[in-house]
Amino acid sequence: MKKIAILVICSLMSVSLGLPNVQHVFRRQTKLKSLEHKVSRVNKVNADLCPLCIQFTGQAINQLLNIILNMGVVGTCGQLCQLLAEKTGSQLLGAACTILCDIEGVQEFVKLIQEADLDPIYLCELLKTCPVFDGGDATITKISVTPQSGPQGEREIMFTYASKNGTGTGEIIVGVDTVDGIPVESGFLQEPLAAGNYNKTLTLKAEPDPDCDPTQQPCEMWYPGNYTVIIDICNGECGSKHPHSKVYDRKTANFTIVNGMN
Repeated sequence: MKKIAILVICSLMSVSLGLPNVQHVFRRQTKLKSLEHKVSRVNKVNADLCPLCIQFTGQAINQLLNIILNMGVVGTCGQLCQLLAEKTGSQLLGAACTILCDIEGVQEFVKLIQEADLDPIYLCELLKTCPVFDGGDATITKISVTPQSGPQGEREIMFTYASKNGTGTGEIIVGVDTVDGIPVESGFLQEPLAAGNYNKTLTLKAEPDPDCDPTQQPCEMWYPGNYTVIIDICNGECGSKHPHSKVYDRKTANFTIVNGMN
């Protein structure tokens, strides 16, 4: 019953809101447009309801936690989820909330949200829509940045990794230590993988974003200098203190921006 209900509502959300299907960028700080993600897998693992659940919780968990804190005592699922719909302007998020809340019961649903504490992966594990596997591993075996030196412009970041025992539900974080210290970082959902070898390719737009408004947020200017790419592969959310969370591996690579025009 739970699986059917979540699949129906989250599938509707994916179509109506244009949400990404499997590899969902569900958090991070500045300049998400800098990184575009392409995936190539040696072994493909079937997606179930986990990415759909994280699509919902990634959008709703912060608002739900704020609503719960402000309400103090939550009376009914309808009351809680209607407030979510009003706060987000999305009746579909409200409907998804109602389905999950009705299945768990309002008190248990509130308890799980508070326990997850802004961690979408852990909440979906508590809701039993994302599998838990604590015996996994992953080792990054190669990172390359192309071109390694040159003017502002696109860089291709390619990395490969291997797992002996498979992985749990987690994420991959790709960040760049910049010359001016403005954080450039994106997170991607990593579905459970079987043992095997994998590779991913991302495009880093190492050039000023014309749509970035410096009055609203810091804008990375990609000044000439040395940059460090940092890649983390994690079980659960990277940096989380919740159960079923750990960093499998971290590796770095460097590139340089020099003066000049493309």
